[in-house]
Amino acid sequence: RELAAQVQQSIADLGAHLRQQSALIFGGVSPRPQIDQLRRGVDIVVATPGRLLDHANERNIDLRSVRYLILDEADRMLDMGFIRDIRRVLAMLPPNRQNMLFSATFSDDIRGLASNLLRNPLSIDVAPPNNRTADKVEQISYRLPKDHKRHLLAHLIKDGDWHQVLVFTRTKHGANRLSEQL
Repeated sequence: RELAAQVQQSIADLGAHLRQQSALIFGGVSPRPQIDQLRRGVDIVVATPGRLLDHANERNIDLRSVRYLILDEADRMLDMGFIRDIRRVLAMLPPNRQNMLFSATFSDDIRGLASNLLRNPLSIDVAPPNNRTADKVEQISYRLPKDHKRHLLAHLIKDGDWHQVLVFTRTKHGANRLSEQL
């Protein structure tokens, strides 16, 4: 949802002087304003797969005239389990359209999706693959249950007398919760 909102804002900013209309479609909110907007007509739809399917199934949107499909953050969508919904959306689209797939990583799953979705794809890598860490970086891996992660992190910070720590979490909500707990 956050990515969809960011993309919608970019479209609004970049297209401020154009006549194109766009709609932001995602779940967790009332569908009524989305339905009203779709009925007025839009040129660009920025959507999460589940809510888009809801609107398509309710006949609030007709996907048969889509000319361009962009899957942004495809790796994250696969990680979050959206592949089944994406396939259902693809089945509703016309066969002759341009597809674009953007992904931070190109795992085997992403390559499989790309091979089914794209014809004669052009791959653009913004950075060469780098499987090595810097010589001065030490990597350590700990296997433990999910509910022990926070405790281990707190222990490592305290025991190692670490003054600056960079921690990545899967979600913004998870980052806020971890910050409060630490």
